[in-house]
Amino acid sequence: MDRTERFYTIDRLLRSREIVSFATLAERLEVSRATLKRDLEYMRSRLHAPIEFDRARGGYRLALETAGSRYTLPGLWFSPAEIHALLTLQHLVSNLRAGGVIAPRVAAIAERLRGVLAGTQHDEAEVRKRVRILGMATRAMALEHFERVGLALVERRRLAIRYYARGRGDETEREISPQRLVHYRDNWYLDAYCHLRADVRSFSVDSIRSAHMLEAMATEIPEERLDAMLAAGYGIFSGEAVAWAALRFTPERARWVSAEQWHPQQRTRFEPDGSFVLELPYSDPRELVMDVLRHGAEVEVLAPQDLRAAMKRMIVDMQARYAGSEFSDKA
Repeated sequence: MDRTERFYTIDRLLRSREIVSFATLAERLEVSRATLKRDLEYMRSRLHAPIEFDRARGGYRLALETAGSRYTLPGLWFSPAEIHALLTLQHLVSNLRAGGVIAPRVAAIAERLRGVLAGTQHDEAEVRKRVRILGMATRAMALEHFERVGLALVERRRLAIRYYARGRGDETEREISPQRLVHYRDNWYLDAYCHLRADVRSFSVDSIRSAHMLEAMATEIPEERLDAMLAAGYGIFSGEAVAWAALRFTPERARWVSAEQWHPQQRTRFEPDGSFVLELPYSDPRELVMDVLRHGAEVEVLAPQDLRAAMKRMIVDMQARYAGSEFSDKA
């Protein structure tokens, strides 16, 4: 057996018996005395296993008063059902393009799980055949940029980035203090304090053209402020100043929308005719308008008036573009 399996065997023996002799451990592990001594010392010093030798009883035991306080074993060891569930999760991750930055890191774990699973009734190939994840609007990103963002987050360091703002079509050099990563609609976003703008901003990771970790420590932003700035409104274009939108869906469309959560603070109600009213806060109408439009004539914007006007302008613009396109002649 390999080293990790030996650790688990030692742990299992110590938990199942009050005292385990050195000879018993060596016999069960089928290793030399020197190897067993090294394993025990590693478990004590590196894994913080509370293993102690009881001279009076001539064997090893776990110190009950400290057992489990900081004690964790390396690797993974699960039942076949748990392994099957984890392989399913790994398959889901590997099928997401945005998750592709994670998939290489879990490949080794997945390989070990498949080895443990061999010979059981679970078939990993069947999982791959039956599960499909489709990323419809995923944008490609540079793996090295994602990794630097993640490292800066963990080490609480600032980043120097060159950022491409798609809305304006230009690039800027910025120093930012990363706060948290957000996976939203198949894409990754970085919430950070921007020292250039002296404010909290959300950056699309795929728009980062270069990233370098700095020696300076990151400025910490309280969680409450981050939520107030970036989670108050609807979608990724959020902010502190919010208005409330009221949307009414037809009874037919209500069967779907009533089961959806558009925002954590949303308010909903059914009307006597079966239509469904959804109220939610928003800061920037762009994403909300696009989501409303996909419901076509089965939704009506009740309030506020500026959102109704924005919807009307977009519909008029779409009609004008359609009327002047080659498709209008074929309709």
